[in-house]
Amino acid sequence: MKRYLDYLWPLIGLVAVIWSVDLLWEKLKAEAGTDSAIQTLLEQGSLWDNIRIVAMRIGHKIAVIPPEAFLHAGLATLVAYAALAWYDRIALLHLGKEKGISWFYISLCSFVTYALSHNIGASVFSGGMVRYRAYTAKGLSAAEVAVLVALCSFTFAFGTLLLMGLVLLYEPEILRPLGRMSSWFKIGDGTARLMGVGMLAFVALYTIGSWLKFRPLKIGKLEVIYPRLPIVARQYLAAPLELAGAAGIIYFALPEQGNPGFLIVLGAFLLSFSAGLLSQVPGGVGVMEAVFLAVMPGVSAPAVFAALLIWRLFYLILPLVISLPVVLAFERAQLKRSTRIAPPP
Repeated sequence: MKRYLDYLWPLIGLVAVIWSVDLLWEKLKAEAGTDSAIQTLLEQGSLWDNIRIVAMRIGHKIAVIPPEAFLHAGLATLVAYAALAWYDRIALLHLGKEKGISWFYISLCSFVTYALSHNIGASVFSGGMVRYRAYTAKGLSAAEVAVLVALCSFTFAFGTLLLMGLVLLYEPEILRPLGRMSSWFKIGDGTARLMGVGMLAFVALYTIGSWLKFRPLKIGKLEVIYPRLPIVARQYLAAPLELAGAAGIIYFALPEQGNPGFLIVLGAFLLSFSAGLLSQVPGGVGVMEAVFLAVMPGVSAPAVFAALLIWRLFYLILPLVISLPVVLAFERAQLKRSTRIAPPP
């Protein structure tokens, strides 16, 4: 059974990519074809000619993004990655292992972890291994690193549920356009609000559990301690800050005309980013764009695609480029250290 499951997720991811890229391509072609002259070219041209035409339309949308939008997107990226570093700090506080580990070290470790896991996917193996190498070097055990990784993942999920619950409560119509992707996604405003209430109820129950000081959960030799209120309070701040920063990159890169406002952009980001993560596709390529375009029919597809390209540049590509030398420098330092302390033969 396990053998078959090993192939299941990659297969689901492949199907999701093919389906999403097809939806994305049809949407971009339809938007480009609103000009009758371009429509004629699309009908008569080959696939490569059509790709070139659509790419030129997207390039034009990127070219008209003002310089201050790039500046704001850069600042939003810094906010997002600073909050991600806070995730690690919160987990270390929960474990009581924060002493002797500087903010700078935590920030570097977190930055590299998320730069790799966001781009490569399979975060347990990519980002998880970075954390294991970095934090065991600071004295944490493998079990403690596992708890740290789990709590960071939960903090992200907690923030997603909190913000998505608020979005569905105040903007339930955000789910209406998803019905065009598939009849499975047809959800009424009333149902959307109930889903939002359910998400917020889970957040409230988690908080109440912390307030009541639930007992630790024992799994064999591993003891999982329920986070206390000071930890939960930090999660209430760090998780929404990170998600708002990431969504802010897209918001600032979108044109003013037709921009639906930050709350809708935030909701579209939460839906599309979560879909990308669930698909197990590195960077959510194709899946994220298809969902985002479906949720925001009021903005032209090339403009949305251009904003998502800016998001990928700031949130994924540049951090990956910066993180690789950091990984090499860390491993080199660890190699030198092990060589110095190795006993003579």
